[in-house]
Amino acid sequence: MQNYGLFPALWAPFVELRQLQSQTNRMFDGGGRNQRQSDGNWPPVNLWPGDDSLIVTAEMPGVAQDDIEPTVRENTLIIAGKRSPSTEDGDAAWHRRERPSGAFSRSIRLPLRVDPDKVEARAENGVLEVEMSPPDAERPRKIEVKAS
Repeated sequence: MQNYGLFPALWAPFVELRQLQSQTNRMFDGGGRNQRQSDGNWPPVNLWPGDDSLIVTAEMPGVAQDDIEPTVRENTLIIAGKRSPSTEDGDAAWHRRERPSGAFSRSIRLPLRVDPDKVEARAENGVLEVEMSPPDAERPRKIEVKAS
């Protein structure tokens, strides 16, 4: 039998089958970035308490500042917006297209209620930062202990 340029010792058909199965599973399970955008996990966020506030940062590269709409309702922050496609050329023959585009919305449950009048949002270098303060009535107060 002739070897037509194939090296049987280097060819691993089961490895290739596992790779094909993995790629197929990712396609049907929604493991691609476009699915990630719509399933509530995009944009990725960090949340931590500040001195007198709660701070959330969200990575949104390629999203224009005017296309971001943060909203606060009781103890939920909603980050919604629209990400424009990287190119408007509808005739492009894509070899790979992983960057998501279109409308997105993500709801983040906050660990406390916030005062909607005390919310500040800033965007810089593709990162949105939202700083929120709790209502004055819910802030911890130091209680003075008096001698009896």
